[in-house]
Amino acid sequence: MSTSTPPRPRTTTTSAPARSRTASPFAGVRAVAVALMAAVAGTALLDAPAPTAVPPPPPAATRAAAAAEAVRTVASPATPGAPAAPGAPASAASTSTVSTPVHFTGKAFDTCEAPSVETMRAWRGSPYGAVGIYFAGRGRGCPGQRELGPGWVASVQAMGWRLLPVFVGSQAPCVEAPAKKPFAIGSDPWGQGTREAGDAVRAARALGLDTSSPLYLDIESYRRGDAPCAATTLSFVRAWNREVRRLGYLPGFYSSADTGVRDIEAQRKAGTADLPAVMWFARWLGKPALATEAALAPAAWTPHARIHQYAGNVAESYGGHRLVIDRNAVDAPVARLTTARTGFASSSRTASHASVPSSSPVVARDPARP
Repeated sequence: MSTSTPPRPRTTTTSAPARSRTASPFAGVRAVAVALMAAVAGTALLDAPAPTAVPPPPPAATRAAAAAEAVRTVASPATPGAPAAPGAPASAASTSTVSTPVHFTGKAFDTCEAPSVETMRAWRGSPYGAVGIYFAGRGRGCPGQRELGPGWVASVQAMGWRLLPVFVGSQAPCVEAPAKKPFAIGSDPWGQGTREAGDAVRAARALGLDTSSPLYLDIESYRRGDAPCAATTLSFVRAWNREVRRLGYLPGFYSSADTGVRDIEAQRKAGTADLPAVMWFARWLGKPALATEAALAPAAWTPHARIHQYAGNVAESYGGHRLVIDRNAVDAPVARLTTARTGFASSSRTASHASVPSSSPVVARDPARP
């Protein structure tokens, strides 16, 4: 591969104008009668079930302010240079369930096909505390994912693993990897990005990944200096980001530091809207360099919004289970599970479980990456 809800705005109400009062000889009698009737009615109301109040629709200005507030709520607070697009819709369903993202700091690995539960248990003896999973997308190198399902997600999360969900969808029209060329973005990049974002969210929900989970869009390395290709890719990425945010998830972005990441950073400096909330950059230096990547300004995508893939195609074995992986340094959001809405705060790697010796085949990774 490559990589609190603010208070609702209050509406003000204007009291009704006072009625003019004139003197009357029967005013005292009428007052007593009205008081008796109110007392009887009050007793009846106390015995009756409370009706459900239906508030009047807010004025247009309040609705617009609430929509803008909802968009800001869904967006990550660590999204420098990525303001929400003006007027971007946000459904009430998505904003009502958005929670604080869970962050992880430590090492992670990713591999093309999700390993077995036994392998993941054995690898608790490794230096890694998080794992990248290729959960959806038509451009995946390993679309089968025989192990990956809601049960696998729940099991490895219970072991202490944290998950980095990766979506490999359509790719840049000038993508360099021959295996990815059949998945080039078409003539409607914005519409295609929006549709694939919906696919990503549906697949995430099916696995039990809750709102505020990051979904990392994988855009493989493409030809540098091809302005039309870069513009098409940017349109796709921005639409994908906007829709993922609207649906209550956090849009992340994975790409080569010298192509996709460099282009997105240029857009951040230009103040472009709908940019990723988290940046996962690939530069195989052999050692982590989260804070010193040359393609990114030092303050960009900080704090807790960076992942560095610093090595790739590395074979490692733990507990008798061998995998071919990419190595990553992480200070970024990880997935939340729908069965674990509470109890997670900022997380680091937990204590390792004992390794379970056994043998397993090498899990192939996507040969087209990064």
